[in-house]
Amino acid sequence: MKSFHALSDTKQGYIYTFITMLIWGGFSLFARLTAYWNIAVWDILALRFMTAFLVIIPLLYIKKDYRFLFDYRIPLLAMVGSVGYCFFVYSGFFYAPVAHGVVFLNGTFPLFTAIIAYVLLGQRLDRSTMLSFAIIICTLTLMGLMMVNDPAGFGFGDVMFLCSAVFWGLFSVMLRLWKFTPWQIVSGIATYSAIIYLPIYGLFFTPQLHLAKPAQLFTQAIFHGIFVVIIATLTYAKAVEKIGLFKAGSIATLAPFVAAVVAVPLLNETLSPMMLCGLIGMGIGALQPWRWLSKSPIG
Repeated sequence: MKSFHALSDTKQGYIYTFITMLIWGGFSLFARLTAYWNIAVWDILALRFMTAFLVIIPLLYIKKDYRFLFDYRIPLLAMVGSVGYCFFVYSGFFYAPVAHGVVFLNGTFPLFTAIIAYVLLGQRLDRSTMLSFAIIICTLTLMGLMMVNDPAGFGFGDVMFLCSAVFWGLFSVMLRLWKFTPWQIVSGIATYSAIIYLPIYGLFFTPQLHLAKPAQLFTQAIFHGIFVVIIATLTYAKAVEKIGLFKAGSIATLAPFVAAVVAVPLLNETLSPMMLCGLIGMGIGALQPWRWLSKSPIG
């Protein structure tokens, strides 16, 4: 640990970003595995929220820092960025391949975030954002034309991905507006997601956990409840602190695109010309590689 802290902030930032990238890339694959393992959307949500809650509660007790939980904005963040977002994103991966999630979630997320920031915060769009919009819109238009000959190209899962991108964009703007600390965000969301969702799950849904193997349930619970909710949030926050928002975000956002390629041999999924076009176009639009060449890096 001492050797890690002896590293420069930049090197530490890249390490934090790499950890985040691994987890975010794994999220796309593990979320898609729920369909292969017959884990229902409502069951994976319960596993995720319950696991995170059981880990966070003892930490809250140890830290004695929980007054922020009484702030009305914390449950709103949980409703939008956790319960709402997770419902749509897991539904998307249940019905559509990983590549679809990358295109219609990760690819459109910057677009929806910028639009919502403009509407709610009055944040003007810079040249890089406008260029990203143009690339994303052209990519979606080209994909739409290609879908004319492939009616099965766009389905229910893709609609779910678009909805989840809207929720994540709104969540990102809310975070920017309210400026809670990473600890408050992680613990608040973990706490209220469980408080809000688990009673609904118990009253209105029939668990189908018996359809999956215990090892599969345990793996999903640990990965989504601890690695995604807690570890990735903290490592990403530290990465942004060390190397800036643009560098950390750009590198970490590469993960789902890599996951889409890995899913081909790993999950026996296919990459149609239409989805390959979408991956390239959305990747360029979301990552904005031209900003790396700028003499005045943003971040």
